[in-house]
Amino acid sequence: MGTLSQIKKNRRFIILQKLIVASLLIGFLATLLAISLKKITEHYETILFLKSSNFPWLLLIFPVFSLSVIYFLRTYLFKRKINKGIKEIFEVTIHKNKHLPVYKIPSHFINGMITVIFGGSTGVEVSTVVATATIGSIAQQKENTFRKYKTELISAGIAAGITALFGSPIAGILFVIEVISRKTTKVFFLTNGTAVLIAMGLLFLLDEKPLFAIAHLSWNYYAIPYFLLLGILAGFNSVYITKCVLFFKNYFSTLSRDYYKIIIGSCVLSVALFLIPELYGDGYHGVRAILYQENHFSISVLISAVLIIFLKPIITSVTLASGGDGGVFAPSLFTGAFLGFLLATVLNTYFNAQVIPINFVVLGMAAVLSASIHAPFTSIFLICGVTGNYNLFLPLLGVCLIAKYTSKFLYPYTVYSIIPVKTT
Repeated sequence: MGTLSQIKKNRRFIILQKLIVASLLIGFLATLLAISLKKITEHYETILFLKSSNFPWLLLIFPVFSLSVIYFLRTYLFKRKINKGIKEIFEVTIHKNKHLPVYKIPSHFINGMITVIFGGSTGVEVSTVVATATIGSIAQQKENTFRKYKTELISAGIAAGITALFGSPIAGILFVIEVISRKTTKVFFLTNGTAVLIAMGLLFLLDEKPLFAIAHLSWNYYAIPYFLLLGILAGFNSVYITKCVLFFKNYFSTLSRDYYKIIIGSCVLSVALFLIPELYGDGYHGVRAILYQENHFSISVLISAVLIIFLKPIITSVTLASGGDGGVFAPSLFTGAFLGFLLATVLNTYFNAQVIPINFVVLGMAAVLSASIHAPFTSIFLICGVTGNYNLFLPLLGVCLIAKYTSKFLYPYTVYSIIPVKTT
């Protein structure tokens, strides 16, 4: 009996060793993929955005070009294979015999990058999530002893990818807990912890800076009622985003020809980008503008903010429905930033509230993301990571929870959890 017990212990130890090695490799590859996609996309998006600012007629060409290229890539390179985004990760983790195929890595990397750099109004976050999940899925298939740890290894890839994008290992782990796996085990923390440690190590070596670095943030207790109002408005806004995505995906699915989708989507995108350049790509350039630049009140500023909040979900939905690659991650951050900015401007201008606008921009980003994906704790630590500042932690906690439960009360689904409408 003693010998048998020792053999079992040795086997468990060997499996743990293999899981650690696999997690190290997954974390390394997922981080490199995420950073590469982020850096390449940021670089070329900036170049093309500035070029389109000098030559606005390019905005008539970029959308039709990018959507056409993605269509031909999906048709001839990726053989019209189905792309369900994060929903496919759910299916794979639920069914033992399903796996994420290797082509998901180049497909989402290339298509996500092309979508954003040519102005598609989404981001590379969801593309990164699916591609890094595929790395975990491939690793799981390479070793028979890993069969029962498929969810843990897929989650490890995603956690490392989110960590690399936003500089927050806690957000990476919380995202897979709140959105992907919804369960934890000792092996989960072992694999995911190892992967995000590798991610943080690479971020340190590469000297990656926070996405929206803010040196000083402070808040006052008298602003709490206004924070609560922001949370409620964010809940309403997130439902609007979700409804837009579902409506336009359903509408575009009824179009009989793919080129109809490309033509209609391109026309809508071109007009919107021409009128409101802030809608270009992931929109992070617009967020930086309201974070770092002094904005003086004017009616035109208010009207622009209202139009951006109203149009961004529509343009994002059209981008996705007409063939673009991405999701609601970046659009939620972008819309939330402008929602917070709009509320703070109105409060200060018309009610003499004397609130700090930058706080509302930061809180708005977290609140709308929390409500859009029903992941408040992910949103809190993600925003702390991208700003490099934890001073707003308590307001973030309250605003994100209120936003999530307002959203769930109004509409209990997210774009990830809703069952798609089948069309004939």
